[in-house]
Amino acid sequence: MHAVVITEYGGPEVLKLVVRDSPKLNDNEVLVEVKAAGVNRPDVFQRKGNYPAPAGAVADIPGLEVSGIIVALGKGVTKWSKGDRVCALVTAGGYATQVAVHQDICLPIPNGLTFVEAAALPENIYTVWDNVFRRGRLSAGEGILIHGGSGGIGSIAIQLSKVFGARIFTTASTTEKCKYCADLGAEIAINYKNSDFETVLKGEQVNVILDSIGGDYFEKNIDLLAPEGRLVYINAVGGAKVPLNIFKLMQKRLSVTGSTLRARDICFKAELTQDIFQNVWPLIGEKFRPQVFKKIPLADAAKAHLLMESGNFLGKLVLTV
Repeated sequence: MHAVVITEYGGPEVLKLVVRDSPKLNDNEVLVEVKAAGVNRPDVFQRKGNYPAPAGAVADIPGLEVSGIIVALGKGVTKWSKGDRVCALVTAGGYATQVAVHQDICLPIPNGLTFVEAAALPENIYTVWDNVFRRGRLSAGEGILIHGGSGGIGSIAIQLSKVFGARIFTTASTTEKCKYCADLGAEIAINYKNSDFETVLKGEQVNVILDSIGGDYFEKNIDLLAPEGRLVYINAVGGAKVPLNIFKLMQKRLSVTGSTLRARDICFKAELTQDIFQNVWPLIGEKFRPQVFKKIPLADAAKAHLLMESGNFLGKLVLTV
């Protein structure tokens, strides 16, 4: 197979297309002939040496989500057949023409979606469903603040929150990105470079906040949350160490939580996959669609990383085979 590998830690130029042996299948794995692979910020962190693959995963091939066709089955596989069109969450190895995936972490490509659109689904939907709806317990009529609403996770979070009847507030870095968020369903979209989101949203009911920033956003988030509010972290690019006024937490009965997905075990991911299949999969194509900004050939993965780091995109970047 062909694969894009991290030849050493560094800038996008360290990504090189090479020839590798095809993956060997375990009993419960399928071999997917990859047609497209999603690009995510963790791929950039891995390339820089800040987010190593979990033990047992391919260490030097990034990529957390793929779509394609099943071309081989492990001897214990019962859920899939050769020729099935699937998308899947993977711990690593997505930037390749073949990848081995546990059968319980595959999902059928929804009717009407292309391979490119399907590759943009798994990482972001798993993250949003687990953090916004399971940990954050977002329900109809509540208000949610989504920081960074114009990216892959943000665009899914806005659309799903709208489907489930929430009021949506979001932050983004440009007027264009704010309009994009509004078009997806955000009621208030705040350009954080021009306005303070805490000031703008003062008086609004904010029950859930999905944050990947941390740092000085933390205290503002705590102050904004309504009683019984839930603050959910999926990253902390602005700083992981923050001051906490415990009395505010107690007085408003707040919950602060968060999660990472990549290193979770197969049992957790399999259960989450089924939950998503039952609750989210019927909505795709009917109530919302993945937002693909640009498709880029696999061999040009370095260009995709340059674009990712520039921030000059809306929704998702996808590599194509």
